[in-house]
Amino acid sequence: MATVEKLPMLAEGHAVLATTLKRLKEIERPEVVEQIEVARAHGDLSENAEYHAAKERQGQIEAQVIELEDQLARAVIIDPTTLSGDKVVFGATVHLLDEDDKKIVYQIVGHTEADARRGRISYNSPLGRALIGRRIGEEVEVTTPSGDRYYTIESVEFI
Repeated sequence: MATVEKLPMLAEGHAVLATTLKRLKEIERPEVVEQIEVARAHGDLSENAEYHAAKERQGQIEAQVIELEDQLARAVIIDPTTLSGDKVVFGATVHLLDEDDKKIVYQIVGHTEADARRGRISYNSPLGRALIGRRIGEEVEVTTPSGDRYYTIESVEFI
C-alpha cells in the first residue's frame, strides 16, 4: 500500500492554492465550457480551430484542478510563529553570510511557495536541504551549477 507524502506549506501558500482552485472551478471551467458550446454551434468540428483550442484549454484546466486538489489534500499547514530555537526548520527565516561577507535572508518554504527573488526557497532546493537541521554559527557548503558556495548561518527567526 502506497503512503501519501505530506506537503508542508505556510498558511499563505495554502490560501493561494485554494484561491487558484476556486477560480479554476468557478470561473475558468464554466467559461471554457461555454466556449466549446459556441464553437460547436459553428458546425464542422474537424476544421474548427476555436473548438480544438477550447478543448485543449479544458484539458489543461482539468489537469490543474486535479493537481491543486491533490496538493491541498496532502497539505500540512505550518505556522512558523509557533516555532522557536536555533535550528533551521521548515518555515524558519534564515540570515546567512556568504563567502564574500554579503548578507542574505531566506525563508524555508514548500515548493509551491518558493520564489528566490522574494527570499523564499524550497526545503527541497539544494540550499534548503543543506540548511535544514543546521544551527546558528554553522557553516554550510552547497554545490550549485556555478560551483560550490559557502554560507554561515548568522541567525534564525520564526516570523
